[in-house]
Amino acid sequence: MTDERPDETGPDPEPTATGDTAAEAEATLEAPRPAMDRSQLEAIVEALVFASPEPLTPKMLFKLLADEPAEDVQAALVSLATRYEQPGGLHLAQVAGGYQITTRPELHDWVRRLFHERSTQKLSVAALETLSVIAYRQPVTAAEVNEIRGVNASGVLSTLLERHLIKIVGRRNVVGRPFLYGTTKEFLIRFGLKDLTDLPKMEDMVQALGFDPPALLMEKPVTDEMLPLDEEDLQMLAPGDEER
Repeated sequence: MTDERPDETGPDPEPTATGDTAAEAEATLEAPRPAMDRSQLEAIVEALVFASPEPLTPKMLFKLLADEPAEDVQAALVSLATRYEQPGGLHLAQVAGGYQITTRPELHDWVRRLFHERSTQKLSVAALETLSVIAYRQPVTAAEVNEIRGVNASGVLSTLLERHLIKIVGRRNVVGRPFLYGTTKEFLIRFGLKDLTDLPKMEDMVQALGFDPPALLMEKPVTDEMLPLDEEDLQMLAPGDEER
């Protein structure tokens, strides 16, 4: 009886991927895509800044464009700012730590002809005076505001709080621990300021607002220790007010 065995000399099996080949394939899949064209990236940055309801910060831009190198995003932003320096109706403004595309300040009188402000949106002279006191003397108590203006400003303070132009930032470390008031991010946006260091000189501000500054407003404020708000204080504030 003969021993029959299967023929072992058939065609070689199909080659399988080696470790190196698999690694190359994986590397191909994970290879970073080419960087975006600079002009396209600048156009995207411009669209994002224009569409954002609030000033768009560089941090948020980097997050939205996380696939692009941060230095390329920054370069596109700089290039965009340079382009908006050219004569035109719009400009790229730095407001409250971010960027906004706005109409040029020198054209505001023309723009107002198109958008008539409602009387309910306007601030009264009393509100503007009070807001000026807080902006330049913050943090400041209600009693100090009253003393500087020479009138009771409690009603005006309530209005400014409701419009989120001011907020309670702490308490004065004196008897009674009165609340201290300061301006908000909304204040910076409303008046087109990059930050508080961007405030105009006090003399220019009161002249622009059309009122004579109280003598006490022009004096150098005395700084006292400010106490932070405690848990009970925070519960009194509306949700989110302490962050504005």
